[in-house]
Amino acid sequence: MKRTTISERALVLAPRGRDAAIAAAMLRESGIEADACPSLASLIDELDRGAAFIVVTEEAIATADVRPLAQWIGSQEEWSDLPIILITSRGGGLERNPAAVRHLDLLGNVTFLERPFHPTTLVSLARSALRGRRRQYDARARLIALRDSETRFRTLFDTMDEGFCVIRFVDGPEGPLSDYVHVQANPAYERHAGLRNVVGKSVRELVPDEAGGWIELYRNVLVTGEPMRFERELVATAKHLELAAFRVEPASRREVAVIFQDITERRRAERALRELNDTLERRVDAALAEREAAIAQLHQAQKLETIGQLTGGVAHDFNNLLTPITGILDLLGKRYRDDPRSARLIAGALESAERAKILVQRLLGFARRQLLTTRPVDLADLIDGMRDLIASSVGSGIELRIVAPDDLPPAMADPSQLELAILNLCVNARDAMPKGGLLTIAAEPVVIGPGSELELAPGAYLRLSVVDNGTGMDEATLARAVEPFFSTKELGKGTGLGLSMVHGLAAQLGGTFRLTSVLGRGTRGDLYLRAAEAGSGVARLRPAPQEVEAIGEALTILLVDDEDLVRAGTAEMLRDMGHRVYEATGGVQALALLERNPDIEVLVTDYMMPRMDGAALAETVRERFGHVAVLVVTGYAGGDLELPFPQLGKPFRQADLAAALRNVLGDNVVPMPRRRG
Repeated sequence: MKRTTISERALVLAPRGRDAAIAAAMLRESGIEADACPSLASLIDELDRGAAFIVVTEEAIATADVRPLAQWIGSQEEWSDLPIILITSRGGGLERNPAAVRHLDLLGNVTFLERPFHPTTLVSLARSALRGRRRQYDARARLIALRDSETRFRTLFDTMDEGFCVIRFVDGPEGPLSDYVHVQANPAYERHAGLRNVVGKSVRELVPDEAGGWIELYRNVLVTGEPMRFERELVATAKHLELAAFRVEPASRREVAVIFQDITERRRAERALRELNDTLERRVDAALAEREAAIAQLHQAQKLETIGQLTGGVAHDFNNLLTPITGILDLLGKRYRDDPRSARLIAGALESAERAKILVQRLLGFARRQLLTTRPVDLADLIDGMRDLIASSVGSGIELRIVAPDDLPPAMADPSQLELAILNLCVNARDAMPKGGLLTIAAEPVVIGPGSELELAPGAYLRLSVVDNGTGMDEATLARAVEPFFSTKELGKGTGLGLSMVHGLAAQLGGTFRLTSVLGRGTRGDLYLRAAEAGSGVARLRPAPQEVEAIGEALTILLVDDEDLVRAGTAEMLRDMGHRVYEATGGVQALALLERNPDIEVLVTDYMMPRMDGAALAETVRERFGHVAVLVVTGYAGGDLELPFPQLGKPFRQADLAAALRNVLGDNVVPMPRRRG
């Protein structure tokens, strides 16, 4: 073979039946070039043309004159050790196939493959042989460079990834060639062998306890001139090495070159694989146990998420139902304000509507779908502002204690939703202390580190705690406490959504909620909120606006809603404020009314409508009727609609509607609501 030839093809010698054709086809299908040889003589001819490895069946060489093949193998250049895959019927072990010794002596670099075998086994061995041959080509190129030029040799010597050294045998007290000295060693030598500064040092000086074995191996290469490939552990550094050694010509130089690499990790991985196989059953049992635990956690999460999706989906319909109720009750309240009995009944109905509105908010909170306005919040200020509300809610029989330093860093939260969560926790605490007790509300900064059992991202948080010394809960009750609709209260005394809402709010704000309790000693609820970044402005809660005091001329308004009850109630509220109102049930009818009535100044449209929703209608109106202002009304439960128009959420009262119109058009355009006697 010419020393510059690089061939990656396989040669197949299998004279029995179609074995050669089948084996060659297997190799070609795996992307390896392969040629079948009809005889041993043709195989040798093809070897002279170039080959990466050969595949030979045992019967092909069992009775043939293999001396030409032995001569070819023996005449290989020093870099070459042709890989051979020998397919046998009795295996390659000496105990099962005594002929293996002869095959080993004849073929040299042989891998045995016993019939029957899977095609992937042949392909795997073939690819391994090809990789080995490629390394030989690399070694050949390096040797050529070594011989061609000392400069090129030095570049190769210093940059090659494998460890490389040249050793020179010397005579010692033990006799001729009884020691060797490292003449050269490349930088990779230390990385692979774990020995430093070896140049000029003898092997007996470097590793005295194992020097004899290394000397015997390399001395045999020097004396016979035969290259050698082997694996051996360097005990001194616990490195397992794969080595190739050959004599440096002329022999009178008494030098041997060694190329090697560290295969410690590979051997370690093989041992680990064996250990893994030995303990596979135990590992499978552990994995199954972990899987069952994970499935149980996933089932709980899916249960909460499923009910959350259900409650979030019906919130839109709830809001549509509440809108005409609250609006008409507002109007009736003004009409019958001078009739004490009627005023009392209407006020009770309004209170029930407001409670229903709060229930919807709790549903959305549990579903994590309420629209949050997250901002930095001063917890001390927020809690202090709720003091009177909490005190009146829990009653005089419960002592209220608040521990919230004024210098707390701000927390990221929606102030109104956070107020609702705190009130929920306080009401639950009140119900757990029927004979009175102590209710403590505390806030403090905490830092969460990696791997916390709270499963929070590491960082700064605020912990808001509501603690009571009431009846507490047993483990079974505590385990279900945050489940939606689970309640230990009497029928009609609670919805079972309070703690679920707190849990959902905490998750939506990027925090968490933890509940701990001891039966007979009390309960503690901890709400973890992310701390705001330094320099963030702090939002303080302001009282909700009361009836809007506005003046101005009456407006001509186009009201669009596909729900008859909602549209009728909203229209009546607008007319009660003195506005002129056109009504439409959908987008097409609304556009027709706009064409016929150029005096329309404001479009008030529902968002969720068939065929053309409120967003599409608003966009069309903005393009075709630029003078018309737009207000989008929505009971949508999916969060922020991200529309470029002002929005008003359902349910709303007359004051809310007036405030929304004022926000759209300015302070001097919404008439003062007319009072009716």
